[in-house]
Amino acid sequence: MSYQIRVEGHLDLSWQEWFEGLELRHEESGTTLLVGVLPDQAALQGVLLKISRLGLTLLSLESSKLP
Repeated sequence: MSYQIRVEGHLDLSWQEWFEGLELRHEESGTTLLVGVLPDQAALQGVLLKISRLGLTLLSLESSKLP
């Protein structure tokens, strides 16, 4: 599955590898979009747990099936 996870604030781009290799994109609105493919629900839960433990505000989560 492909995911787009939006969090409040701009995360340091060096954290990209820590978020399961999701690409971090800074948005003009002051948010960060984490974009990419995760292999399974366990990987998604791991990313969401990291977001929670860092005290980040989760703004949105979108998923789509790969073609």
